[in-house]
Amino acid sequence: MAQKALYELMSSKMFGVCVRYSNNHEDAQDILQDGFVKVFEKITQYEGKGSFEGWVRRIFVNTALEKFRGQVRIIATEDNLLKLNNIDQHDPVNDQLSEKELLAFIQELSPKYRVVFNLYAIEGYSHKEISDMLDITEGTSKSNLSRARTILQQKVAKYYHQERSVI
Repeated sequence: MAQKALYELMSSKMFGVCVRYSNNHEDAQDILQDGFVKVFEKITQYEGKGSFEGWVRRIFVNTALEKFRGQVRIIATEDNLLKLNNIDQHDPVNDQLSEKELLAFIQELSPKYRVVFNLYAIEGYSHKEISDMLDITEGTSKSNLSRARTILQQKVAKYYHQERSVI
């Protein structure tokens, strides 16, 4: 009964985490199921330090990473660190680009870029923490983040250009 209540309370938020790390809807569902199994198995290990949701989120991120760790070999491609947040907060593109569309752009990234982008930009991990989690160098983490940001900037710019052409 309590497990069902916890699932109903947190499944939609945790599914969002799963989607950010997965290649498709089916993979996200697998991660969601595996993540909840781990939460239920380890719930007695929660010590009340920090938020419970944060503890659960960490389990889901780790579950997603485990799923793709063997499939993805992250390599350095570029040293130039560009920032996705260089886009002006008051730029009209922000009014036109929905969260769903931005998520779709992130999902189009290759797994090696998507994982680093999610860990750094969304989950808030440092490059040191990412390098430890993924067994890569900090430079590789920075490089892959840079490339992910560049790709996302290009996608957003292309989207914005297409939207302006329609108007």
